[in-house]
Amino acid sequence: MSSTDIVAVDIGGTHARFAIASVSADGTIALGEPTTLHTEDHVSFQTAWEDYRARSGGTLPQNVALAIAGPITGEVIRFTNNPWIIRPALVNEKLGTTRHTIVNDFEAVAYAVARLPEEHFVHLTGPELPLSPTGTLSVIGPGTGLGVAHLWRGANGEFRVQATEGGHLDFAPVDAIEDAILARLRKRHNRVSVERIVSGPGIVDIYQTLAALENRTVAECDDIEIWTKGTSGADQGGDSLAAAAVDRFCMALGSVAGDIALAQGGFGGVVIAGGLGYRIRETLASSGFAGRFRHKGRYQELMASIPVKIVSHPQPGLLGAATAFAREHL
Repeated sequence: MSSTDIVAVDIGGTHARFAIASVSADGTIALGEPTTLHTEDHVSFQTAWEDYRARSGGTLPQNVALAIAGPITGEVIRFTNNPWIIRPALVNEKLGTTRHTIVNDFEAVAYAVARLPEEHFVHLTGPELPLSPTGTLSVIGPGTGLGVAHLWRGANGEFRVQATEGGHLDFAPVDAIEDAILARLRKRHNRVSVERIVSGPGIVDIYQTLAALENRTVAECDDIEIWTKGTSGADQGGDSLAAAAVDRFCMALGSVAGDIALAQGGFGGVVIAGGLGYRIRETLASSGFAGRFRHKGRYQELMASIPVKIVSHPQPGLLGAATAFAREHL
């Protein structure tokens, strides 16, 4: 059976992931071992590509699928959380490829959700049912930023994916503590979007706000340190204030996920994607996420009927990028 090889690339604010994907004639996609590069180690995507090419023996397939953390518009694509730019018209010339596809990173994740079997989803809250085979699913993922997309499924396996910038909706506090988080962020930003709180780096402002509310002086910590302290037991260097910040994050994520489902009509299911969501899956399950997801006034019963899952596939962005390329070119 003939197949087509593609370089699949998933570029976020912190990491650029590369893998060779092989698409068989029947549409099956086999994903090779991924290579992860730090975006801050490269001044441009082209130098990161050249680094990956060298690591791969000096030659790469002539096809590339790019999943990019930012809106795919205009002659110049700018990333939301890193300084790289990409000019679509020059991709083949710069990379030495003949065909390319460019999609938003969470558009790619939604493509992966469309084709992944049920065993790649971990139940989080709501009814323990599979994601609906028809209707709309909302796909949300906290990472360096907050990715949002939605997936519509029709009869006979047809589906459509829509990229969005839902991570840049206004943050809406639910209680006095979130009022304080918002007030802290407003000192630095004229407008506070949900990804300022519901993203990996957002844990820093949550932590610092909680410390201020208790009149505590705490050392400056980066987000990785707070996540580590907040998800570790006391015998492993855990910290109660960091744990409280993590729970606050989970509650805020539940609120935002519920808002996105209402806005998109994602009543067939909500999918939490991205490495951060999977890493804290057990914490999410025991946190206030579910209560906040349902806490939508007159729509509480509707929200309780929506299955919420976490993607367990290790590289949904790469799989989705390859899927998007196959749909466009093959």
